[in-house]
Amino acid sequence: MWLLIAREPRPDAFYWAGRRWLAVADAVGWPLFFAWGMKQAQAQVPVGIVGPTFFAVLVLVAFRRLHRALWVNHRYYFTTWRWGKVVAAMLLMGWVMKLSMGV
Repeated sequence: MWLLIAREPRPDAFYWAGRRWLAVADAVGWPLFFAWGMKQAQAQVPVGIVGPTFFAVLVLVAFRRLHRALWVNHRYYFTTWRWGKVVAAMLLMGWVMKLSMGV
């Protein structure tokens, strides 16, 4: 049996001054970061056709995110904020573990 659950759409993001341009930086920054990482990997290990294909997908993703950040800004959610919370939680857990071990 196939069970489908329809989720309620996310509410529109709150708009504030400067949000559009910060969203553009966030939208383009992450694909650029991954492209830079791929370029560094190509310098170490030959990647064949995977490198150019990955780069082409990153360009498409960057354009899609840029479109959403500029023209559909009420639907853009910051990647840095989402993953920054995850990284901060992991750093906090590591700090607590370090304190509990007495190091």
